[in-house]
This record gives sequence, structure tokens and C-alpha cells, in this order.
Amino acid sequence: MSNTALEDFKPSQIQQEEFSRMVSSRRSVRAFLPDPVDQRLISKIFALAASAPSNCNTQPWLPHVVSGAKRDSMRDALMKSIGEGDHQLDFPYEGKYYDVYRQRQLEIGIMRYQAIGVTREDTSGKRQAFLRNLEFFGAPHVAFIFMPDWADIREAVDVGMYAQTLMLSMHAHGISSCPQTILGYNADVVREQLDIDPSEKLLFGISFGYKDKTSPENQVHPSRATLSESTLFYE
Repeated sequence: MSNTALEDFKPSQIQQEEFSRMVSSRRSVRAFLPDPVDQRLISKIFALAASAPSNCNTQPWLPHVVSGAKRDSMRDALMKSIGEGDHQLDFPYEGKYYDVYRQRQLEIGIMRYQAIGVTREDTSGKRQAFLRNLEFFGAPHVAFIFMPDWADIREAVDVGMYAQTLMLSMHAHGISSCPQTILGYNADVVREQLDIDPSEKLLFGISFGYKDKTSPENQVHPSRATLSESTLFYE
């Protein structure tokens, strides 16, 4: 399709409805099947994601996709570092929320623990639930999302738009995903494992693969703020 044709593209009612369904049905998945995704499909998905907008068309995202034996060695390295409290973040993160944002954080936490049968007093269960993050929830693939060291908040926003486009591209092709802040908790270890130059700074990771539809944790559907709660319109 030519650039002119793309600019003149007018979606049909069916296409609009399909897009609405695609966006509203995307969920962060926390239990995956071990089956790998075909590399040709992965390449197609990431190529589509590169259509995301960015300030001055800088395209500051630098994804590194890990699969197979490298994925396993990365899991082991993160378990030995982040899993034992060794945190080396490129970007500070306290994880403290307040007011309604704190309420939403607590809500999803309670829903997740209830789904996997972990009580507030179950310290061991909570520990195992935490470590599953570093096992990529069983996903056979994980993308570590970096940006250049000169980049700042503006570019981080661009990378966020890229990540959302990437996850929607995955969802449109039957692939589930989970963006994980914790995968950026030890950037030095990730760089070492992948032999990445220090000039690339790690933001977060996205685990992806085929959803385990039998997992109770994947039945968790967190609430969303209503339009009136989140958006103001002016005339």
C-alpha cells in the first residue's frame, strides 16, 4: 500500500469494531504456555510496532528480544541478582502510590493473590509469586526495552507509545504479553548477559508468548477508571 493510500485510509465499521475489541480485550498475562512463537511471526510483530510515533521521528526505542537458551540463562541471572535483592536500576523507581492510585494498586494485588490462593499471612507464597516475575511467568520470550543514554522523559514517553503499539501488535496476532517494571531492576546484569553497551539504558521488560487459558491468574480482570473519572473535555 502506497503512502498516499495509507493517508487516505478510512476504516469500515467492522474494522472500527475490531479495533475497539482488540484494545479493550488486551490484558497483561501472568501464565504462559512453554510453546515458542515462530521467529517469522515475532519479526513481523516487531516490524509493525516500529510504526509507533515519536518526537521528531527519533524512534528512541532499543528492544532486545531473548528466547531459548539465552532466555533461560537470563532467568537464572535475574533470580540470582534481583531475586536476592541486588538492584541496579538505570532509572530510579520507588513504587510508592497515593490516594486513588494506591487503591488501584492494592485492588489488583488482592485480586492476583486471591486467584492463586495466596493469603496475606502466606509469606512463602508471596515470595514464590514474586519470583515468578523473574521467570517471565513461564513465557518463552522476553523483550528488554532500552533507550539511548542521552534520552530523557520525552523519549521515555515515546518508548511507552512504542511498547503499547508492540503489545497491541502481539495481541492482534494471538500473542499475549506482560509489561514488567521489575525486569529493569538490575540493568547491569541484563547488559552483561546480552553484551550490551553501557550507552543503552534499560527501562523495563515485556514477557510474551501464548496464554495459558487454564490459569486462574489469567482470569483476573482489573477495573478501569470511567471516562468521567479520567478525562476532562473543554469547549
